[in-house]
Amino acid sequence: MGRINTADFAAGLLFIFFGIGFGASALGLEMGTTLRMGPGYFPLVLAVLLILLGLAITATAFRGVGESMGTYAWRGMVFILGAPVFFGLTVRGLGFVPSLFLTTLIAAFAGLKLKPVYALLLAMAVTLFCTLVFSVALGLPFRRFGPWLPVMGG
Repeated sequence: MGRINTADFAAGLLFIFFGIGFGASALGLEMGTTLRMGPGYFPLVLAVLLILLGLAITATAFRGVGESMGTYAWRGMVFILGAPVFFGLTVRGLGFVPSLFLTTLIAAFAGLKLKPVYALLLAMAVTLFCTLVFSVALGLPFRRFGPWLPVMGG
């Protein structure tokens, strides 16, 4: 028997884990019927699909010879996962514009190839685009600058 494809095995377990999580969250909600779906119907269907997909992926991990997963990209994981957490923790205090700008900067530093000047340009472009779309065009009611920045009108 060949080696286990650890990447497929880990991916399959991750799908199963999220499927169980969605399924557990759906159990406390009303299911309804197929024609009159309740709030728990879609999470339960999603849970079943994720678990089935996870089982299929995990099963394929035992069939072929796999390569090891190699090293983890810790820098990427920390910056990419940390960016939305930072946004969630600061959007009310800093406001939408500064939080989004800093979140984009944090995420931009996940890779090693992007130079700081381009990261700043990217952050400015994303912030301008999102402000125009969400604040101006859609008129969503959020503060552009929060109470932590009283100089900017918070």
